Amino acid sequence: MSKRYVGLLILIVLAVMIPLQAHATTPKATVETAVNGLLKILASSDFKAKTKDEKIAIISEQIEPFFDFKALSRRTLGREWKKMSGEQQTEFVGLFKKLLQGVYADRLLAYSDQKVLFEKEIILKKGRAEVQSYLQTSDGKKIPLFYRLSNKTGSWKVYDVIIEGVSMVKNYRTQFRQILSKDSPDKLLEILRKKVGQS
Repeated sequence: MSKRYVGLLILIVLAVMIPLQAHATTPKATVETAVNGLLKILASSDFKAKTKDEKIAIISEQIEPFFDFKALSRRTLGREWKKMSGEQQTEFVGLFKKLLQGVYADRLLAYSDQKVLFEKEIILKKGRAEVQSYLQTSDGKKIPLFYRLSNKTGSWKVYDVIIEGVSMVKNYRTQFRQILSKDSPDKLLEILRKKVGQS
């Protein structure tokens, strides 16, 4: 291969790699970007003037790129996941996503200008990490809010949130297992539809 073509090939490779490098980031930076972006929106007068439903829709749209809802769903159901058909799994992920977005949005709407402190980033194992942040209240109390993330496709995404020592995944797993110990996956889906307001 001539030097001319080698040089052209290097330029093409660099052109492809530069955008990827620009998007490459750490777990902590991912969480900081997402949380600070949300806090900026929450503080805006335009956001405050909207209805609650509009606010929830905006928050849901903002957090969706940072969460791996399929991984979150699989971890929450555990061994029960494989007992569902592909169609049931797909519906479960969609319903659970709406439920979690609503819960997360409600928590954020209750936010009243407390300070968020971003502290440690811990690598749990290859491709998995925990980012430890704290919500500091006006009286100086620090409420732990830890995010667990995985990197499967070149970007870090949240698969669990641990609030004051309570794992969101484990909390819902307990609830769902109680339902599935007595009823079918269809019954669980029916319950979730009602929770998110779908008929």
